[in-house]
Amino acid sequence: MRKQTALQSMAMGVVLGATMFGATAAYADMPVFDVTVDGILTTINGVVQSGLNAITSALGVTGPIAVLLQQGFTQEANYQKAQVGANQQITDASNTAMARFQRDMRNAQTRDEQTPNPMACAALDNGQTVTAASGAAWKVAKSIADVTDARGEALPNQPAYYGQGQAVAAINQLHLSRYCSPTEAQAGLCTLSQTPDADQRASSLFGPGTYDGQTGINAANDFVTNLVQPVVPAALRGDQLTSVTGQDAAAQRRAYNARMSLAHLVTDYAMAIQTPSVPLTAAQQQQMQNEGLTPLTTGSWYQAVALEVDRRVSDVNWAAQLQQMPPASVEREIAQQLALSNYLQFQNFLVALYNAVANAAQLAATTDKTFKGTTPMPSPSMAAN
Repeated sequence: MRKQTALQSMAMGVVLGATMFGATAAYADMPVFDVTVDGILTTINGVVQSGLNAITSALGVTGPIAVLLQQGFTQEANYQKAQVGANQQITDASNTAMARFQRDMRNAQTRDEQTPNPMACAALDNGQTVTAASGAAWKVAKSIADVTDARGEALPNQPAYYGQGQAVAAINQLHLSRYCSPTEAQAGLCTLSQTPDADQRASSLFGPGTYDGQTGINAANDFVTNLVQPVVPAALRGDQLTSVTGQDAAAQRRAYNARMSLAHLVTDYAMAIQTPSVPLTAAQQQQMQNEGLTPLTTGSWYQAVALEVDRRVSDVNWAAQLQQMPPASVEREIAQQLALSNYLQFQNFLVALYNAVANAAQLAATTDKTFKGTTPMPSPSMAAN
């Protein structure tokens, strides 16, 4: 009903405006007051009023026109205020929903940035394996060096301590018992071995990354023995040491022992880093299987480093995870790779030190061999005047 009343009031307002404001404009030469004009206006007002009364009567509206117009304009204003209020509520709800959405997005982003990727955990586990294997490799190298140095110095309970013949017999017997070749077996010297001549083959030293148990370690060690010092000179004992000539020979023997010890240290390092020393994680074993290798429960330092490097080159799981990593995880992965690169560079620095010392020893040995001592000069005779 109120809406119908408002529409009726608006209609009357339109008619009244058209009637009153559609009149002919006044001219400047028209008189300010004229009885005739005043009568015409009165007549017009009467006509307008009659028309309005007819309209209100036809619409069924009662009451003064001014009141009806006021009610219509008031209702229209109320509609406008209601529309503004509704728009405010819509805007507030939209802003609230967008703020909540942006907050959820930021929370999710914070979660993704702070939550470590599984690859980061794998890198940490592999890094611990590498570090532990490095320490174990140093201990292995030290143990091997202690044995080889004692043999090379011909200390008591070593074959060369009793003479060079005993040293030759010991190395030959070792070969025949472990690495008997078909030729030697045909000669009746030994029984054919499953690994013939393995003590002469470089593949015994540089294998797939981790030696195959004690048999693989022995083959590598025996190859190094034949490579560096197959026969140890006899020890200097008793009168050989106390004589003047023996003292000179002892000095030469110490130089020989030092150079041999250095040569063994370098090769012992190559052996130690491939010796089984630390347990491999399930992820590392799975990676070995993915690479077509036989999974090992215990690996070497060399194997652990190789797996960590290969993982970022050929591992499909790592590549898939990298594609899904948020920026923070990618940055962590880059930092881990830089750390691994620094670690490998430091190991290269260590090997460079070994090479530098070995080159210095070789230079010293070459210089000593080519040095020509002073020629004895005859003493001048003094003739008495």
